[in-house]
Amino acid sequence: MSFNRRTFLGTAAALSATLAAPMIARAQARPRVVVVGGGAGGATAARYIARDSQGAIDVTLIEPTRAYYTCFFSNLYLGGFYEFDDLGHTYGNLASSYGINVVHDWATGVDRDAKTVSLAGGGSVPYDRLVLSPGIDFIEDSVPGWSLAAQNKMPHSYKGGSQTQLLKAQIEAMPEGGTFAMVAPPNPYRCPPGPYERISMVAHMLKNINPTAKILVADPKENFSKQGLFEDGWERHYPGMITRIGPDFGGGNVEVDPEAMTITIDGMVENVDVCNVIPAQRAGTIAFAAGITDGNWAPVSAYDLSSRIDPEIHVLGDSAEQGAMPKSGFSANSQAKVCANAIIAALTDARAFPPRFANTCWSLIDTDDGVKVGATYEASDEGIVSTSSFISQVDETAEVRAETYRESLGWYDAIVDDMFG
Repeated sequence: MSFNRRTFLGTAAALSATLAAPMIARAQARPRVVVVGGGAGGATAARYIARDSQGAIDVTLIEPTRAYYTCFFSNLYLGGFYEFDDLGHTYGNLASSYGINVVHDWATGVDRDAKTVSLAGGGSVPYDRLVLSPGIDFIEDSVPGWSLAAQNKMPHSYKGGSQTQLLKAQIEAMPEGGTFAMVAPPNPYRCPPGPYERISMVAHMLKNINPTAKILVADPKENFSKQGLFEDGWERHYPGMITRIGPDFGGGNVEVDPEAMTITIDGMVENVDVCNVIPAQRAGTIAFAAGITDGNWAPVSAYDLSSRIDPEIHVLGDSAEQGAMPKSGFSANSQAKVCANAIIAALTDARAFPPRFANTCWSLIDTDDGVKVGATYEASDEGIVSTSSFISQVDETAEVRAETYRESLGWYDAIVDDMFG
């Protein structure tokens, strides 16, 4: 499967032409859809519902930030392949071109009986259908010694924005021959290849500005996404620089001390210069406020991403417990289109089409050395299930790897256009 801007938008246009089939609006006030979270899931859902309902549905998007910085591709900023401003996008076009009411505020609560969303700034917003796409939050105390209060000393950089800038500045300021450490997260977590692409991009930067520096990875997982591809790439591009300690050697028994800048792995204390702590993750806090979680995530139907606890609330992307799809920007975008079609059908008597999903996760190991993994999916009663899959191979040619990287650049431009119009 190959994606670039033209093929991605062509697929999206074909889908939206299908979804824009004639529909009959109910003879009453326009139904109201409220979307919480303006990322790959929320922005896409808001845009598709507003556009494809042809004005039949009133859409409000609640998002606290005025500029959205993508977490996907933030590793390429760390590696020097993207500028920070390249990752930033605003919501003006959603309001001006699609008539979406964009509210820059925090959603703090959901009253499921009254069907309202409360705002930090006061007041509430009523809904007929609610879409939650808040991304991730972190599980407190999942890494002993670390808390959100320590994020400026040991950044997580697993939400786009200033944390990414902070981590890059810390890496650039490392002393010659210093040590960069990462505490990798346990499953499940946002973007399964993300921590290991980050290691690659940090290594790429250090190879150029601090070639005697070392990278230490404490990992609680036995295996990780694209492991063979990353380890092969590390050996070829960064020999001797990267050491990964898995659970067999204490990678699951880790403590940190942000004040002393140490990481303790299975009782052994290591002094480090930069420590990137990526904690265990859970659904965004608003999903807990809505009372629709089961453990750490929000279980949903694979057919329309509706909550298994409240079918008039839909959950997209990272926060959803939906089955086989990874927590990625592509997944959230794909789920948003299925959800938008289902909501339009439910609120306007339009036709609902069978759900289909797709995902690809690209990673850059070094200059023009891109790899990918992906799959197609369909809905079942048990959840979203994979119907086909693919992954890059270790023995690919340099041209294939370069083309994979170029393909990822086209996808980035295409998904941003699909989110914001």
